[in-house]
Amino acid sequence: MGIFSIILTIIGLAVFEAVSSLDNAIINAQVLTTMSARARKWFLSYGLLISVFIVRGLLPLVIVWVANPSLGPVGALTATFSADPQVQRSIEASSPLLLIGGGMFLLFLFFHWLFLEPKHFGLRGEQFIQSQGIWFYSIVSTLLTGLVWLSLRVHPLMALGAVAGATIFFIVHGFEENAEKAEKGLMQGNITSDLSKLFYLEIIDATFSVDGVLGAFAFTLAVPLILLGNGIGALIVRSVTVRSVTVIKQYKYLKNGAMYSIFFLGCVMVLDSFGVRVPQWVSPIMTISIIGYFFLKSKKTVNVV
Repeated sequence: MGIFSIILTIIGLAVFEAVSSLDNAIINAQVLTTMSARARKWFLSYGLLISVFIVRGLLPLVIVWVANPSLGPVGALTATFSADPQVQRSIEASSPLLLIGGGMFLLFLFFHWLFLEPKHFGLRGEQFIQSQGIWFYSIVSTLLTGLVWLSLRVHPLMALGAVAGATIFFIVHGFEENAEKAEKGLMQGNITSDLSKLFYLEIIDATFSVDGVLGAFAFTLAVPLILLGNGIGALIVRSVTVRSVTVIKQYKYLKNGAMYSIFFLGCVMVLDSFGVRVPQWVSPIMTISIIGYFFLKSKKTVNVV
């Protein structure tokens, strides 16, 4: 990769990670207001080490290991930082399994948001689609069936990857739903222990990091770049947490930008898994453009207010 491609990829990764984790920042800020000053300081210092460097650092390595079980956990660590062409070819050979799984996860995530989740309607037609929420299950099950059928014609492991991606979505979604219920309990004072709140925030960080890490593989298979880009994005999220999150809430269409980026990245990953090579610059450029559009759209509403 040339230096321009590397810089563009890192910027795209950072922007995507930061915007896709805004919900995480908002939850963090709200829960932190109920905690003691000592606990807040711990979370914003040592918690940063856990969420940025441990969770977002280990998860890409675990994904590479799962996609390449023959490497083993130590082998996956050394392979991701190896310049050995043979090792890189091994990772690229297993990439269809990783890409279709991650792509399926992202597409399920997008359609769930589009059909079922409350939102500020940023584009024409979103309100109508949400009113047809019952079709979510039909669409994603049909999508999964179609991709499994196509995958079986290429390689059985790709079909397994597609099913795994759908499974991961429902597991992560279940955690996020429970987190929303837990947050209500925290804000109502049902849970008063700072230690319990710290554990809750770290689990939330780990759950929300899945979206950003899986989506990162649509930008590049180079784990060091993923670690750097996602790390910068996570630091931005922490910065938002420290400052007033009220300002961020005013940019009400940023979530729309994140979700449409997720849809685009999911499509890129699925296409790549079937051998349709999308130029590497496309993902960061499209991500920055989509999020930029919804940022400007949000800014107009803020100025009006």
